Amino acid sequence: MSRILNSFIPKREEGASASGSIVDGLKKLTWLQRAQFFTGWLAWTCDAFDFFSVALSLPMLSEQFNRPTSSIWSDDCNHLTLLFRSVGAIFFGVLSDRYGRRWPLTFNLLLCCTFSLATSFTQTFNQFLAVRSLFGVAMGGIWGLAASTALENLPVELRGLGSGIVQQGYACGYLFAAVVNLTIVPHSPHKWRAMFWTGSSLLFTSAVLRSLLPESAVFLRAKAIEEAKHTESSRKTQIFMKELKQMLKQHWKLCIYAVLLMAGFNFMSHGSQDLYPTYLQKSKGFSARDATISTIVGNCGAIAGGAIAGNTSQYLGRRLTIIVFVLLVGAFVPLWILPSSFSALTAGAFCVQFGVQGAWGVIPIQLAEMSPPAFRATFPGVAYQLGNMISAASAQIEAAGGKNFQTYVMENGKLTAVPGYAKVQGIFIGVVAVL
Repeated sequence: MSRILNSFIPKREEGASASGSIVDGLKKLTWLQRAQFFTGWLAWTCDAFDFFSVALSLPMLSEQFNRPTSSIWSDDCNHLTLLFRSVGAIFFGVLSDRYGRRWPLTFNLLLCCTFSLATSFTQTFNQFLAVRSLFGVAMGGIWGLAASTALENLPVELRGLGSGIVQQGYACGYLFAAVVNLTIVPHSPHKWRAMFWTGSSLLFTSAVLRSLLPESAVFLRAKAIEEAKHTESSRKTQIFMKELKQMLKQHWKLCIYAVLLMAGFNFMSHGSQDLYPTYLQKSKGFSARDATISTIVGNCGAIAGGAIAGNTSQYLGRRLTIIVFVLLVGAFVPLWILPSSFSALTAGAFCVQFGVQGAWGVIPIQLAEMSPPAFRATFPGVAYQLGNMISAASAQIEAAGGKNFQTYVMENGKLTAVPGYAKVQGIFIGVVAVL
């Protein structure tokens, strides 16, 4: 299977020039390629919407379950959910590489929809944790399947740009969740539950759209050649598992490298986002509304950076583009932490997220091109989720550092000690950028 898929999915040499322009690629696009790309992007966007629904609902969840916000965030998002995401990445990745992209992703989205809906009906904290753990399994499969669905059938000229757009489904999901939190939740009698009802509706819509589209053309061609060999179904599974073992044995160094790369990227992403609203409120004295608006502006920078970097990588190469955008992150860290005015800090958020998510925009196609051909759903998804699991403590590291590096702000005419998140986040992102 790996040799067959390798013949259908051309790899692009690092630093090689793009074979044609974006216009040439757009001319080649069929309606089916456009639709598959959109469903892949939508799947990742819906997944991010639900994940950030918890972060944006923390004050209400704290009141609902009578627990501190740090406990809810730590137990849910950074421990159980992220831990179980690796399980989902392995299960759904293998399922997709063996049986195709269409039905595994549809089933995966329906599971996410079910657990998102179930979250809204939880009454106790233990019920909430149990449901979110199951959601973590379902969530873990989305990224690898969504990226392969969106990218593997695109013309080569569009894969860099497509990579940047698909990855920024993450920022779009955060952006949509923030808008819903600002506009719908305050006016709903059901408060935080409305966030998860909205998320489950989006996930169900995404599942229906994916089920209506045919299977990936790349996978179908590989399957046709396999069937021409008249291999029995049970034998196909044995061959696939044998190839999986051979891949791990032959490419174990590549697997370790990919996990470490994703750990660094996830530290950079979570370190610049998870505690950012809290940092603005606690260290800079902004209101929750201003913090949300600044977050929205930052995600606009992320979306722009992802698309620009993805397209730039067609010409500069994947690695050089990543390095350039990571250097941009370092250059804008002072603007991100030193000012005291809302406008300057918001401009810093835009610039930092432009760099962070710009570098991230290259990752889907970078991982796809470095993946062993028969495992383009399993390899990127598992590497991404294992790296995510390693970086799960980002918020805890910054929160603990903030307590040890306190600063002072004027409140009601008095100097008040507050966590020094600015200094801690600056050091944290600087170290991670070097990594």
